[in-house]
Amino acid sequence: MTKKEELLQAAQNKVREGGYNNFSFRELAKEVGIKSASVHYHFPTKADLGAELAKQYTNNFILALGDVKTLHNAGHNPIAVFITQFKHALHHDKKMCLCGLLGAEADILPQPVRTEIKRFFTKNLDWLEQAYLYREPTNKRQAKQSAIQTISLLEGAMMISIASQDNSVFDNAIAGLADH
Repeated sequence: MTKKEELLQAAQNKVREGGYNNFSFRELAKEVGIKSASVHYHFPTKADLGAELAKQYTNNFILALGDVKTLHNAGHNPIAVFITQFKHALHHDKKMCLCGLLGAEADILPQPVRTEIKRFFTKNLDWLEQAYLYREPTNKRQAKQSAIQTISLLEGAMMISIASQDNSVFDNAIAGLADH
């Protein structure tokens, strides 16, 4: 991993544990083993770092999902694949979705970070809408509504599960979701 990648990973861990204001450049530099000025070399401002973090998270999330059509043609349920991404974050990483957490803080974040959070949700809603259209190809309006409901349920169920320290809340919330 490059120092830039290490910085992004360290920042992601800090944000997913406590939000955008849960880290400073000095803390990241110490964790990665570089001088604070070196952090500024890679990311001139915290807004630059936050935007890059959300952008990278979005790109990795969409890449991990794969192509809706390919999944469908291979006999996989794309909606179940989407749900699995969130379940993995909660059960394996034991953390919130980065952009979901940042989305809750959007009103206090710099514009470049808000732009990347919006991009995360736009890309995911588009992906989910396509997934629902494969299930019900004639009803685009219903597919869009189902996409919004799905991501809202997943983000909310993660938040409640983490706040209550009970992953069964998430598991109960998603029960049967991939079948609807």
